[in-house]
Amino acid sequence: MKKSITAVVASFLCAAALVHAQGDIQLKENAPDSYVVQKGDTLWSIAVKFLKDPWRWPEIWRLNQEQIRNPHEIVPGSTIVLDRTGAGPGGDGQPQLRLGEAQPQLRLQLGQGGSTERLGPKIYSEPISAEAIPAIPANVIEPFLTQPLVIENGGLAKAPRIIATQESHVYLGRGGIAYVTGFGKSPEEIWQVYRQGRPLVDPDDNRTLGYEAVYLGTARVTRGGDPATVQIVSSKQEITAGDRLVAAGKPAPIKYAPHAPSKAVKGRVIGLYDGLATAEGGRHSIISINRGARDGLEHGHVLALYRTGALIPDPESGLSRDTAPKFRLPDERYGLAFVFRVFDNVSYALVMESSRQLTPGDVVQTP
Repeated sequence: MKKSITAVVASFLCAAALVHAQGDIQLKENAPDSYVVQKGDTLWSIAVKFLKDPWRWPEIWRLNQEQIRNPHEIVPGSTIVLDRTGAGPGGDGQPQLRLGEAQPQLRLQLGQGGSTERLGPKIYSEPISAEAIPAIPANVIEPFLTQPLVIENGGLAKAPRIIATQESHVYLGRGGIAYVTGFGKSPEEIWQVYRQGRPLVDPDDNRTLGYEAVYLGTARVTRGGDPATVQIVSSKQEITAGDRLVAAGKPAPIKYAPHAPSKAVKGRVIGLYDGLATAEGGRHSIISINRGARDGLEHGHVLALYRTGALIPDPESGLSRDTAPKFRLPDERYGLAFVFRVFDNVSYALVMESSRQLTPGDVVQTP
C-alpha cells in the first residue's frame, strides 16, 4: 500500500525571525537513521525519538507545493527515514525527514507445545492499518474532544435536565436510572452529563472568561417521553438531580502535528481541568490557558511552561525584607504543553513534559 505524507501548512513553521532565534535543529544524540511506525505511536512520541525539540517536527519534513494543515496518513508500518545532512533535493543543510517504503507487520506462529506434529515457525504478513496515528495519546484526551468545556454563565440552563432518580437515590453511578425532561423529539440515544463548574478567571486582569462545564459521565436513553428514562453508562463523578445533558458527538481525531506558534504568544495557566484553583498537576494533566483563537492559538500549538522567578530582597542590603532592594530571579522553564481545544479566549492543553509540579498562574509561551 502506497503511503505518503504532505507537510503542514506554512503557518505551522516559525516566522523567519523566530526560526533564526531558535537556531539550527538539534537531533537527539541517539536519533535512529530510520524508524518503523508501531501501533500505539503518536506524532509526539516519534518526534521525541529524533529531535531535542519535538515541537520543531514540521520544520524538518520535506515540503511540497500543496501544503495542508494536517499530516497525511502516517500509519503503523510506515518507515520514517532521517537525512542528517539535508543534502537531498531541496535540502538546505538542515536535517530532514521523509517517508520511506511501508513495511508489512509480521506475525510469527510457532507449533503448539506437546503436539506430536513438528511444526516450524510460520510468518504471516498482515495488512497495514489505514488509521493514521494521532498527534498525542488519544486515550488521554478523547473524553475531552466533544465536551463543551467552556460555557457562558447559565449556558446549560436550557439543556435537558435530570428531575429525579430511581427510588429517590440522591447520587447515581454506573447502572443508575434517572428521569430527564427536555429531550423533545431528539433522536439521540447517548448523552453526556454535565454540571456548571467554577469560573475561568484570567490571572492577569481577573476577568471571567467563561465557566467550566464539568463532565460527569454518559447516559443512554432507554425509554422516550417526557420525562424520559436514562441509564448511566459511565460515571466520572456522582450524578444527581439538576445535572444537565448534552448530546454526545463523535470526537474528531487529533492529527495536527506538534508545532510552535508562528508568532510570540505568552499567557498564563488558569488551572487544571476540573481541579481546585490551587491544585497542582504534572505530566498528562489537562490545563486551561488564558489565551485562545483571538490571540492566535490553534490546535497543535506547543507552548513551553515556565515558573515565574521569585522576587527576593538583597541579602546584603542590611535592610528589612520589605524595604531592601529586590532582585527578580529568572523564569524557570520546566515543561511543554500541547494545545488540543481552542475557544475564543480560552484554550486547553495536555502537559506532555514536566520536571516539576505545575500550578495555576504559571507562564505559557512560545518555546
